[in-house]
Amino acid sequence: MSDPDTILLEAEAAMEKALEYLKQELKGARTGRASTAMVDFIKVEAYGSFVDLKTLAAVSVPEPTQILIKPFDSTLLHPIKNAIDKSGMGVNPMPEGKALRINLPPMSGDRRQKEALRIKKMAEETKIIFRNARRDANKHADDLKKDGAHSEDDIKQLKDEIQELLKKFETEADKRVDEKTKEIMTI
Repeated sequence: MSDPDTILLEAEAAMEKALEYLKQELKGARTGRASTAMVDFIKVEAYGSFVDLKTLAAVSVPEPTQILIKPFDSTLLHPIKNAIDKSGMGVNPMPEGKALRINLPPMSGDRRQKEALRIKKMAEETKIIFRNARRDANKHADDLKKDGAHSEDDIKQLKDEIQELLKKFETEADKRVDEKTKEIMTI
């Protein structure tokens, strides 16, 4: 990379991508209410590969504690049920003709704690991605320094901006996780 702006933009893009992924994962976290996002990204083995459930079925929430899944291809009913069983959601999908109905029992305190821990772990994994982006950007900044095209002050300022970017994204990830944790822990 030849200039500080490119280094900063690429670091920001990598961090933004990781934050977006975290947001999607948090949508699927189990709270007290049913949501289609809980099952949208469950990987189902279909047609020789793993595919997101939302591309294989119509998913709806007929009641606040139920999710209804209607596969577009009825032969996928069993693979979808298996994928949900393996997902760790802790629910039992019940076949109803050509559909699956998931009744979400009230979450116990223990289940809420486990879900809160799971999303905190997701946040830590996201922060690792942020830090890796910072490391790569700092490495590119050091390469600019070696080339002699930029002064030490320019490189120091670039590294400071990279660190500020990291702080901004870590703060945003923490905020999102805290909001979701409060939602999970509220009965």
